[in-house]
Amino acid sequence: MKTTPTTFQSAFEEDVYKGLTSFPKYLLSKYIYDKKGDKLFQQIMEMPEYYLTNCELNILEHHKAAIAEIFNKEGGFDLIELGAGDGKKTKILLQHLVAKKYDFNYLPIDISQHVLEELRDSLRNEIPEVKVKIQQGTYFKTLENLADYNNRRKVILVLGSNIGNLLHENAINFLRNIQKAMNFEDRLFMGFDQKKDPQKILDAYNDKTGITEAFNKNLLARINRELDANFNLDNFKHWETYNPETGTAKSYLVSRVKQKVAIKKLELEVCFDAWESIHTEISQKYDDAVVAWLAKEAGLEIQSSFQDQDNWFKNYIFRKKH
Repeated sequence: MKTTPTTFQSAFEEDVYKGLTSFPKYLLSKYIYDKKGDKLFQQIMEMPEYYLTNCELNILEHHKAAIAEIFNKEGGFDLIELGAGDGKKTKILLQHLVAKKYDFNYLPIDISQHVLEELRDSLRNEIPEVKVKIQQGTYFKTLENLADYNNRRKVILVLGSNIGNLLHENAINFLRNIQKAMNFEDRLFMGFDQKKDPQKILDAYNDKTGITEAFNKNLLARINRELDANFNLDNFKHWETYNPETGTAKSYLVSRVKQKVAIKKLELEVCFDAWESIHTEISQKYDDAVVAWLAKEAGLEIQSSFQDQDNWFKNYIFRKKH
């Protein structure tokens, strides 16, 4: 291995270098989401094992009127969605808001410009009444701009238990950053996957068809393509674990053999022992007590919550603590 380069051409290069020269090795899951990764994740969301999507769809379908009523305020509101994706679930709310003639703007934010453009085009076709303004970027950079929206109520939407990709310390920081961008009239609507039968959770991240495996391995394929590396994807096994005590599900890529991988653009050679792992993703599960604690630490409080019929998933509405 060479010494750390003094300059990197991108955050991707720097993060890949740091992750693969650390012990134990890791890669950041946000980089799975290129054009191919976006498509694979959309396939994951439609798998029967991946219960999260249907649970949240169930919540939005059955409780949209009550949710919209909490969102609405005289003078209108800005609906700001972090990690908007294809907007499948959000469209349930948008259609209801339009039908009720509520005064609102929709501002979807996502790391993928490609996904945002597809969402904007689909909304023009399906719900042309929605005033939509897309914004590409990471959560943390775009959160800095949210404070500018202070003429009327902000409703910040985070669906799909995206917060589950963060360890508790980082989740508190994430919530705190949102809280700083909020006024007392603003609301945060966020999904949290709940603790449940451990087998149900393992099956959701380790489907028999191998879509989740392809999704995680897409990270290696991206490094091959963008950083001129020679990862052999067949030399890695996708492995999922779940700890029911902590509620933490983790995804790994495990090297089947002792091997060396060259990443030419970083002038880096990475050595793997047989059965050495790369940690790629975390999916945290919650209960009411943990969510209340996270909120309190971030200066927020739970106003209300909505759950699906099996109590597998919950959407909480938070307000800024006085």
